Amino acid sequence: MEHIWTQLEKMGVIPVVAMADAADASKLGAALTEGGLPCVEITFRTAAAADAIRTLSATYPNMVIGAGTVLTVAQAQTAADAGAKFIVTPGFDHNVVDWCLENRIQIAPGVMTPTDINAALSRKLTVLKFFPAEAAGGIDTLNAISAPYSNVKFIPTGGINSNNLSDYLSLSAVLACGGSWLVKKTLISNGKFDTISDLVREAVQLVQQARSR
Repeated sequence: MEHIWTQLEKMGVIPVVAMADAADASKLGAALTEGGLPCVEITFRTAAAADAIRTLSATYPNMVIGAGTVLTVAQAQTAADAGAKFIVTPGFDHNVVDWCLENRIQIAPGVMTPTDINAALSRKLTVLKFFPAEAAGGIDTLNAISAPYSNVKFIPTGGINSNNLSDYLSLSAVLACGGSWLVKKTLISNGKFDTISDLVREAVQLVQQARSR
């Protein structure tokens, strides 16, 4: 089986989702897979996160399911117990990172500066979340801070959308992009799963176009 980061790199975009109700998880999984992205990052910004991950893991066992906005070791453990295959944190938290490494859970900690990147490299982590991407200076900043680190791949997240996705994917340092625009809360609450599938298909096409340049 391919490594999780290899799978996500091939997909190019990771839908980032805050679930208000875990009962919608199965429909979300169907919408994402039908659109062509069998992956998702469920954020711990809502209380439904763990149950949503658990439902998705049971319903779509081949889906690459991760947990995002993980702030504590307790959340990381809850996510892993629910079936999350990778953890994403907004910043570099030593406790969370070390727990994931000790328990062989893949983690992409958030970084914004060379100091953050050095901290990750000291723990032999080479896939990192660049967050908040656009607010931190976007492509120019990512280009600048990634230049000395040829062995590091980034997952820029925050402010990514269909208008700038291709630009980010054109950077050799980018593994994949986090995409919260694909699954807005209102789309889920209004049952617009067909719209989610359409947005995902558009993103898949953008990835293919960017990677074929």
